[in-house]
Amino acid sequence: MRKKALLVNVDDTIAAVSTPVGEGGIGIVRLSGRKALSIADRIFVSKNGTKPSECMTYTVHYGHIMDSRLPAGQAGFRGNDSIVDEVILTVMRAPKSYTKEDVVEINCHGGVVSLRRVLDLLLSAGARLAGPGEFTKRAFINGRIDLAQAEAVLDIIKSRTEGSLKVALGHLEGELSRKITALRDELLDVLSEIEAGIDFSDEDIEPASGKELYRRLGSALKEIKDLIDNSWQGMVLKEGILSVICGKPNVGKSSLMNALLRRNRVIVTPSPGTTRDAIEEEINLKGIPVRVVDTAGISRPKGIAEKHGIKKSKSYINKADLILFMLDLSRPWTKADSDILSAIKRKNFITIANKSDLKRKLNIHKIRGFPPDGEIIEASLLRNKNVGHIEEKILRKVWRGEIMHPEATFISNLRHKKDLEMAAKSLGRARGAFKKRQGFTPEIAASNLREAVFFLGSILGDAIEPDILERVFSKFCVGK
Repeated sequence: MRKKALLVNVDDTIAAVSTPVGEGGIGIVRLSGRKALSIADRIFVSKNGTKPSECMTYTVHYGHIMDSRLPAGQAGFRGNDSIVDEVILTVMRAPKSYTKEDVVEINCHGGVVSLRRVLDLLLSAGARLAGPGEFTKRAFINGRIDLAQAEAVLDIIKSRTEGSLKVALGHLEGELSRKITALRDELLDVLSEIEAGIDFSDEDIEPASGKELYRRLGSALKEIKDLIDNSWQGMVLKEGILSVICGKPNVGKSSLMNALLRRNRVIVTPSPGTTRDAIEEEINLKGIPVRVVDTAGISRPKGIAEKHGIKKSKSYINKADLILFMLDLSRPWTKADSDILSAIKRKNFITIANKSDLKRKLNIHKIRGFPPDGEIIEASLLRNKNVGHIEEKILRKVWRGEIMHPEATFISNLRHKKDLEMAAKSLGRARGAFKKRQGFTPEIAASNLREAVFFLGSILGDAIEPDILERVFSKFCVGK
């Protein structure tokens, strides 16, 4: 139990709507806490007369939500003034529930009014409206999941691709937690040996023993650094990349956008300057979320609107993870092309030479030093030629030529990465204590090892400040 470490009242019974706002076939109202069953007794009447508090765990019951407060003559379901909705109620008793508390879930019709009325009844019967993520927070506080697993719940909800979902599910199943726990336990074992040497300072650690401890710390440090080094893959799977299409006017930027999206999202005309504002969409490129931005053509502006569009294009270029630099094979190289190349030369970019179906007036290979990677993708977006090659090139750039191991453990959370980086620094200092010219300094090693253990514990939620915890759960919706 983690109740003492947190400024949270877990004695209240909380309630919230757990499904999105709007019309739908089903809407769910969730109730959790010590009084969940007795509160449900006050508003639910089952078809067979059984009260929720009399029901066995993991059982489902048909009945009605009743509001005895409704005045006579007010229309209700089937003419019964007190009926609010026809529902299915599920009972999940502690400790085998999501929160390890008594939980009741009410499946209502998915209208805004019926859900609100059921929730209002629960609140008037003694429940409190749940805060953001409070159901998952209680699961954490009551020890059913650790903090890394709690954060994985949010990652599952927000997953946009199969890849990000797989990583999040692995974290929820405890894949990351087991790895962090094993690392922390190893450091605690080493720390206990060092502290034993401090307590019995008359007996120095033998050289062989010192070398073994140094080796074990080195092995743990390598594992932590591997997690940090691979975190970019987890971040890409979760957050995706920002890919910006840029080039001078009328080179086919909007055509490329439509081709990648597989639909006509952007207006395409023969007239330059059709796109005056940045247009952003997201595609799923073999499991990688890619935000694709079609920008206004970069040239000398001819009006205020075009000026602002070009300014916005340059802003996107500065933020981009990957640039799709477009050229027109049917037009010669111009100063505008040179200016764009100068602006993106320090960025990661792919060169796409469009309109290969037209008579050529551009020979890119005669331009000195361009392109830097020696590869140009020639395409005819009008004829959908080489769009697949462009997609494959984007993927190779994303993975930097590496193949992601499907069973690897990835860090996809920035908080986890920062804690790992701090643990690595502390662990490095602890190992450094073994190298001092004047001999082994156990106090320095022990102090830094305690810091490393603290930062690893922070990932799991064993050692975390209440304000950090609040920031974690503030990202959740109210009903989760």
